[in-house]
Amino acid sequence: MNVTKDDVVYWVKIYTKDLFAYALVKVNQKEIAEDLVQDTFLVACQSYKNFKGNSNEKTWLLAILKNKIADHYRLKYKEQTEVAAEIPTNFFDKYGQWKAEYKPPKWIEEKELQDDPEFTQALSNCFGKLPQKWSAAMHLKFLENDNSKAICRKLEITASNFWQIIHRAKLQLRNCLQINWFNKN
Repeated sequence: MNVTKDDVVYWVKIYTKDLFAYALVKVNQKEIAEDLVQDTFLVACQSYKNFKGNSNEKTWLLAILKNKIADHYRLKYKEQTEVAAEIPTNFFDKYGQWKAEYKPPKWIEEKELQDDPEFTQALSNCFGKLPQKWSAAMHLKFLENDNSKAICRKLEITASNFWQIIHRAKLQLRNCLQINWFNKN
């Protein structure tokens, strides 16, 4: 079965807003989100003959978009060059305890943070400071909810490298948020 012009017009009219909103949350850049949605529609046109109708069109398009987002982060990771982290990485002493200058204070409840647009912006800014491969791994793990095995396969890294990246990224995000949000409030 081939896709018709009417099918494409219908998809764009009905699904663009939802697909764009989803992509924007995942990549946090308007232009990239727009490109990913456009690519989604192109792939849908090319692969429509394989669409079996086991799900509704929106679900099918969203699955294509999720793959495009994963491809985006995979490409960013592969193109990434190592950059020195701007924030410290040695948070613990030789006994595995927090060093006094890095020991984090108790944070407020998670629910309160999720509803705070200033916190969301600070988190986004801190995410932007992570090295690209760290950011890609964090996005795939915590925003795409991919399992570790799939992420290692997508990013072509070992499991131990993946967990080291996640650990370091979490520490750096926490430190960045402490400096740029919690200490300011």
